[in-house]
Amino acid sequence: MEAYLDNSATTCLCSSAKERMVEAINKYYGNPSSLHSVGTAAQRQLDAARVAVAKSLSCEAEEIVFTGSGTLANNAAVFGAAHALRRRGNRIVTTCVEHPSVSECMAQLEKEGFEVIYLKVDKCGRISKSELMQAVNSKTILVSLMYVNNEVGSIMPVETARLAVKKAGAPALIHCDAVQAYGKMLIKPSRLGVDLMSASAHKINGPKGVGFLYVRKGVRLMPYICGGNQEGKIYSGTQPMPAILGLYGAVEELPDLTAQLEKTTALRDYLVQEARKINGIVINSGDEALPYIVNLSAVGHPSQTMLNYLSDSGVYVSGGSACSKGHRSKVLTAMGIEPERIDSALRISLSRFTTREEIDMFLCALENGVNTLRKKK
Repeated sequence: MEAYLDNSATTCLCSSAKERMVEAINKYYGNPSSLHSVGTAAQRQLDAARVAVAKSLSCEAEEIVFTGSGTLANNAAVFGAAHALRRRGNRIVTTCVEHPSVSECMAQLEKEGFEVIYLKVDKCGRISKSELMQAVNSKTILVSLMYVNNEVGSIMPVETARLAVKKAGAPALIHCDAVQAYGKMLIKPSRLGVDLMSASAHKINGPKGVGFLYVRKGVRLMPYICGGNQEGKIYSGTQPMPAILGLYGAVEELPDLTAQLEKTTALRDYLVQEARKINGIVINSGDEALPYIVNLSAVGHPSQTMLNYLSDSGVYVSGGSACSKGHRSKVLTAMGIEPERIDSALRISLSRFTTREEIDMFLCALENGVNTLRKKK
């Protein structure tokens, strides 16, 4: 038996995604832009996929733009919004713990002359609502906040951004990176008050190579990629039908999210309760974090050493974000956690397929690892 607990990095393909992808390869191989029957058959499937994603968000199909990944959706949103509104202001508000696909965009925009405000986080990895309200002024053109942090699972007060923009009388668009939230929480962009929202297929048991960007009707973005004007001119290029239909299948197979969240919360609570009984284990995630992500430290044991031990035991977790390999976590650093804990941090991330048996296997391997590695010192 193996225990795969690195689902925030990527997930396995669900059966519906596989079936839809095979169907796309064998049957719907045409270019959706072609006007013959093979092309129009592919276009109908593309339309159906768009409708399915829109339904999952209670929005309109025309508000969904398919992209090559969550990273590309974030890039399209951040650069597209900043460049579209640069004549109306130059302030951008974000957090100091964003995913690199947002933070690296911000670094580039700073080089272009934009003023970027990075909101700090507390010991649980959350920003202050009052500081968000204060940071947004009349010159703010973009607010970009992740919904769920990819390393510790902290949930950001995204809905407060709309209040801040309204109070300041700002022309700002609001972007939400929902890559770690979509398919795990009930999300309605209209209720959140966001104009733009990014997500990725491979975090919800769909394939890699496809994501999407919700773009509220009436919002104008500068094109991120120029070409044949596909996807509303926001993300040009022939649509990758096998990947998009894989996303379609994954969305079709999403469970009742409220019931699944309760099940996952129970698993998370059990994991945390039992992990705390192991000598030297400290939990880094806050109690109110999304239960799909648990960050903990086996203090005194470097992350990579423990990862190797767990992997040899058939248990697969990560030392943090898969996109920050080899670097000390900026998220845990921003939370004020001491270096020794950061250097021994592990991220355990669950999915709807995670079982109690996998959690028990992880806990057993973790305790054995702590005891075995201590003896070797």
